[in-house]
Amino acid sequence: MQILIVHDQKIPVAGYGGTERVIWGLAKSLQGLGHQVTFLVPQGSHCPFATVLPWNPSQSLNEQIPDFIDVVHLNHTPSEVIEKPYVVTVHGNPNEETLLNINSIFVSQNHANRYGSNSFVYNGLDWDDYGKPNLTQSRDYVHFLGKAAWRVKNVQGAIDTVLRTPNEKLAVLGGTRLNLKMGFRMTWSARIQFYGTVGGQQKLDLLSHSKGLLFPVRWHEPFGLAITESLYFGCPIFATPYGSLPELVTSEFGLLSNQEDEMAIAIQQAGAYNKQHCHTYARDLFDSLSMAKKYLIAYEKVLNGHFLSESTPRLLEKDPPKFLPWNNKSL
Repeated sequence: MQILIVHDQKIPVAGYGGTERVIWGLAKSLQGLGHQVTFLVPQGSHCPFATVLPWNPSQSLNEQIPDFIDVVHLNHTPSEVIEKPYVVTVHGNPNEETLLNINSIFVSQNHANRYGSNSFVYNGLDWDDYGKPNLTQSRDYVHFLGKAAWRVKNVQGAIDTVLRTPNEKLAVLGGTRLNLKMGFRMTWSARIQFYGTVGGQQKLDLLSHSKGLLFPVRWHEPFGLAITESLYFGCPIFATPYGSLPELVTSEFGLLSNQEDEMAIAIQQAGAYNKQHCHTYARDLFDSLSMAKKYLIAYEKVLNGHFLSESTPRLLEKDPPKFLPWNNKSL
């Protein structure tokens, strides 16, 4: 099968780049399964195992799809009718005004169901890029991983939770000590360390020394690569019960709560979780090969002339709250 993957960001990934990591692993696994992959991505991209074509945003997408392509895999909703068989992965949380595509694929069951669809494929990663973690070395802190400037990610909740404990420390991956984007916000405590946007070996080293992921998000997380990356390094998850998180995090792998005091108690008991079980779970269920096999089912369906949904997906909840509950008051 000849597959074209379309994305509006350069590859390979620079820094964190969650979607870029996902499509990179997808293409590599598809190639390994005997298919031919071509990327249509911005100028300056390159890939050693797939053909790369420069994407021109001012030109019609149909004009840029080679004749030999069998199926197109888009990572944004197209503004034109695609002439080839195609699928569209939805990575975020479009609002109720957004009309999605009937061949949309969401990234978790909850994500799909919130838009009236049953079409989803879990994100997978190429764990070869992450190496084999050392699960026996010392663990010194819990970590937060995400774009701290997004208020729905609730880095302040993570900071407050750690400061509620006597001695725990927090490594913030994806934020800075001084934040001027949301007014003047400065974190003074020496127990909170900020590392900015991290990638490559620095991120892997930080995850390797963490006791667990503190992830008190206040929105319906579509998937959460921070969850699976952290689990791969043996880190249990301490998160809010929103979006995909109840699908990904059972009691064997962490705690889900929107109560700050419960979370503060839980992170002090992070060592009670089995690091090997966390690692094996992520490695075996959220890998790029498993993801590729599920996408191939969707590709075959559209190649046979079928739609992925019975009707066009649209957010079902009317006027959803801007922030989901986070209780930072003592009970």
